[in-house]
This record gives sequence, structure tokens and C-alpha cells, in this order.
Amino acid sequence: MSAFIQPDLTTIAFCWRVERPDGVALGFTTHDRDLTIGDLAYRAAPGMLPSAITLSDGFDAGTLDVSGALTSDAISEADLEAGRWDGATVAIFMADWDDPDGEQLLLARGQLGDVSIEGHGFSAELRGPTARLDWPVVEQTSPECRAALGDKRCRVDMAGRTRVTRIAAVVDEDVVEVASVAATANVYAYGRLRWMTGANSGLESAVLVSSGVRMTLREPPPFAPEAGDLVEIAQGCDKRLATCSERFGNAVNFRGEPHLPGLDLLTRYPGA
Repeated sequence: MSAFIQPDLTTIAFCWRVERPDGVALGFTTHDRDLTIGDLAYRAAPGMLPSAITLSDGFDAGTLDVSGALTSDAISEADLEAGRWDGATVAIFMADWDDPDGEQLLLARGQLGDVSIEGHGFSAELRGPTARLDWPVVEQTSPECRAALGDKRCRVDMAGRTRVTRIAAVVDEDVVEVASVAATANVYAYGRLRWMTGANSGLESAVLVSSGVRMTLREPPPFAPEAGDLVEIAQGCDKRLATCSERFGNAVNFRGEPHLPGLDLLTRYPGA
């Protein structure tokens, strides 16, 4: 047990480190002054409090709630609604505000789940590592491939299928034109467009259809894009065996069961 929590007069500060999926790391503390721990500044945010934390050595899927007021410039309502904080990793710990780089006591860690905005504040569920025990152990069968294009199961090399370019024109709220693309028709359909600069920096948009330099997104990005925004576009896959075989030559790594009979096999009759 850390020594700084033993004296009658303690110098305890609750701290938490939040790292978004785009790599931005932020620190907050309940202390009345900012603290610097491990070269990261932990800003005083007394409005942010975790719910009761219970530590155990069992395998229950532990969760807790983190709530706070939208008082920090680093956490805005627009970013919460855009999903920038979805899936962020969080570590909550106690530290000695008199010796910030000294001993620390880890209380909880995990990923942010559902984030909701309530008035002038927000609340988020923190899912601990044991929450993974609720995940399915065996995948369900499907006629379509369950792997993501380019992941360790698909094994398609994405080095030549990803391109960094710029937004040349904004045609509609969900339609943009880029400066350069691959020559193959509709090659970016079911792919992704990652925003690297501009208001949407760090976010991703799914591409529904591509026609030359024109990209139709599955839904409008959270913030209005502008011409000149730097983006990364990656080719997509419609998850069909024919596409996997003919376009990628990767049928050996296809993660689906296209020839497995479905439930309609039980209702078939001669002559149907």
C-alpha cells in the first residue's frame, strides 16, 4: 500500500489520464492546482468525479461511471458528439500532490463506453479489462468475410492501397472531391477517409461510393469540411468471396462461409 495514504493528514489527489484513439493524451486531477506527473500536465478539474470504485480479484465485468462539467477547453460538447472520446483509454489513480512523481495507487483502468451529454455536463461508462469476458468466444458464421481489409487475418498489403491527398471541393454535406485517387473505378467504396487536418482532424468517415475523385460518404462528417483539408483515403472491400478472389487474389484468407446452407434449407421441398 502506498505510504502517502497512511498519515492522519493525507495529501491525496485523484488523477486520471485519458488518451483518445487519435493519440491525444490529457490529464485531470481533483486537486485545486495543476499537477505535473510523468511529463504530462494534470489540469485541476474539480467538477470531474468518478463513481464509487470497488477493487476485487474476481472476474466480474467491472464498470464505473465518470462524470464532469464541460468546463475544460480540452473536452467540448462538439467533440463528445463527434465521437472523439469514444473508446478512449482511461487510467484513474491516486497520487501525492505534495510529491506528484512519487508513489501512485492505480484504482481503475479501461476504455470509455457510452458517452452522454446531460445539461452542462457529461457522463461516461468506464469498462474495465474484465469486460472483455463478455465478448463472444466463437464467431458466428456469415456468408461475408468477417475480417477487416488489411488486418492480420486478411493479410492484404495496404501500403499501395492507401493514399494521402487533399480535399479539392466540397460538393455536398456528404460528398467531397479529392485531388488524386487510384485509377480503378469505385475502388474506395466501403473504405475509409481519415481526416488529418481541419475541423475533423483525427476522425474517420466511411466511404459509401467512389466515382473518380468524387467520394460519397456514408454520413456527413461531424464538422463541415473545407477545400485544402489533408485526408488519407484507403481502399475498401465489399466482403464477398468473388471480390476477395478476383480483385485481391486472397481467397485463401477469406473469413466467411459463402457456401454454407442457410436456415431456408429446412423449408425447401422438391420442385421449389
